Amino acid sequence: MHIADMTMFYAPASGGVRTYLDAKHRRLGRYPGVRHSLLIPGPSFSHKDGIYKVPAPAVPFGNGYRFPLRLGPWRTVLHDLQPDLIEVGDPYLTAWAALDARRQLDVPVIGFYHSDLPLLVSNRIGNWAETNVEAYVSKLYSNFDRVLAPSTSMADKLIGLGVENVHVQPLGVDLVTFTPTLRDSGLRAEMGLSEDTRLLIFAGRGSREKNLPVLLDCMKQLGERYHLLLVGSHMPALTPDNVTVIDHFLPAREVARLLASSDALLHAGDQETFGLVILEAMASGIPVVAVAAGAFTEIVPDSCGLLCEPNNPQAMASAVRELFSHDSAAKGAQARRYVEQFYAWDTVVAGLLGHYQAVLGNRQPVLAHV
Repeated sequence: MHIADMTMFYAPASGGVRTYLDAKHRRLGRYPGVRHSLLIPGPSFSHKDGIYKVPAPAVPFGNGYRFPLRLGPWRTVLHDLQPDLIEVGDPYLTAWAALDARRQLDVPVIGFYHSDLPLLVSNRIGNWAETNVEAYVSKLYSNFDRVLAPSTSMADKLIGLGVENVHVQPLGVDLVTFTPTLRDSGLRAEMGLSEDTRLLIFAGRGSREKNLPVLLDCMKQLGERYHLLLVGSHMPALTPDNVTVIDHFLPAREVARLLASSDALLHAGDQETFGLVILEAMASGIPVVAVAAGAFTEIVPDSCGLLCEPNNPQAMASAVRELFSHDSAAKGAQARRYVEQFYAWDTVVAGLLGHYQAVLGNRQPVLAHV
């Protein structure tokens, strides 16, 4: 079985889609009889270890992202690779290139709906374009042989737009990279904090959808006994005294150390299609305080953290206090066990292979992991 993944959502500092593709690429290599090719934008044609870079111009101020403008180069690479199945990870030109290649190669194409495009456009330019974008999403994703969504909330949105054959396929977490064993008892001293300070953390992009002002207002309410560490690009410049900012991309191993060394993750984003950082925090052995919105209601059980009303700093501060009024460490330990059971990447990849074999039918044998 030869699987070709293609997406423009792949850059040096990119998030969930790249994490998913890299994890899949590593694990599929362990299956006998499986070949995985990954097609991503690059400055020029290149190929190494099954990763093919296809020329595409850089997005100005786009943190390394590139936006493909021509079908031809992607179509050519697919024709040369002759995959048995294609998976598309974005709703732009690469999706249409894959559908065009399907006609030439007679292979199925799966669309993975990683981002909520109508909501994204609405946030950027206003609601006036939402109807047209919804029509575009409906038309595009109705062309795929199967559509995967990372959460039930996303699947329901697609079904509401008239898309059929939608299946929920959660993402996973690297249980080796993100682990409680990385807890660093010296982090508080490194930050100039007392040992009894409750250290909270948020890691990710400081984009509008993350609702960081809610976190900052929450910290004002919590006061000096609590401290928040914001890690990632585009973080706010003005913050309360009990907030520390690391305003740049950090390698996964360093993020893992910071997560494991904190007491809880805070997340105010109410539009998340999945929320990988939630799983990374849970894998690191810390509980979560997040909003009851998007995919969080699906991936954060009561045993692993607390959910609160969205866009309400007072409610988030109350949830933080409630978390620490009980045995928060026990919730963190349960969070680790929970992701081990349900969100290991090996489990996710096994589920993906089930989807692939379903659309391939009798063309491919059943695969066994070794």
